[in-house]
Amino acid sequence: MEPVAPLKKDFILITSLAEKANVDIHPATRLGPVHYTVADLERQLNFYQERLGFQLNWREGRSAGLGAGGQDLLKLTEAPGARRVRGTAGLYHTAFLLPTRLALAQVILNIAQTRTPVEGGSNHGTHLALYLPDAEGNGIELAWDFPRAVWEPLVAKMRSGNLQELMHVMRQPLDIEGLLDEAQRAATPWAGLPAGTTVGHVHLHVADLDATARFYHNVLGFEMIFKMPEMAAAFFGAGGYHHHIGANLWNGPNAPPAPPYATGLRYFTIVLPNQEELDRALRRVEQAGLAQETSDDGLLVRDPAHIGLKLTVGE
Repeated sequence: MEPVAPLKKDFILITSLAEKANVDIHPATRLGPVHYTVADLERQLNFYQERLGFQLNWREGRSAGLGAGGQDLLKLTEAPGARRVRGTAGLYHTAFLLPTRLALAQVILNIAQTRTPVEGGSNHGTHLALYLPDAEGNGIELAWDFPRAVWEPLVAKMRSGNLQELMHVMRQPLDIEGLLDEAQRAATPWAGLPAGTTVGHVHLHVADLDATARFYHNVLGFEMIFKMPEMAAAFFGAGGYHHHIGANLWNGPNAPPAPPYATGLRYFTIVLPNQEELDRALRRVEQAGLAQETSDDGLLVRDPAHIGLKLTVGE
């Protein structure tokens, strides 16, 4: 595998010191579909449709697109001989963000009724979250955001760096019983993931938090909402959002890139609002000395952990 191109030291210095420079990513930036390599396409399609309510948008050969409301959220490509490899940089989880609390409650009820294994749940103060693996071990977070007026004060405290007082707020248990009761009392039967479901954030295993911060903050321009050295994690957002990207060292510092035959994340997508913003982001990537790859899915960039991301323009 090609070595990861280092960030140019002079560019890092300039961007880390020039706080007043226009380096912020556009506030309307959001995430688009994630793309996984899978070992068994049929098994994964069945899991996402039957357990989580994704709709099959298209299928072509060994690839398929799943989503909600006609929008792709997840692309799967089967690779012969692919297998899960642990302990590498790559995906910790993808958060699929439901548009309403009821929508989250209804998918949780279906998970319970289909006896789908889960790993846990939390009320993070910013959002409600249920965690589970997919059929091949890729991490999933099913989430619903509280209204912005509720979570913005928490984000302000995160920015202040005083995280200890927030930990009890961010680690409240998820009220599963209340959500199940809400779903069972719903007047409208569940019909799968509703339109308006999006990719809320991705959380990544990385090799170096400082290098990751330089890339997502200094190069791409995401705000570093907060960094938690004691937990070896950092979180980045656009437009004041609590986080679009999370990063951790929980697979160990200097975790190696996933090998080519591994299942899991191929890339995630960052959607810019217009071509001007895309060009600006790509110029900063080029200035930082990072290579751009041409793939079947378009232009890809590799972060310092060699995790792929696709920069594109929204519809």
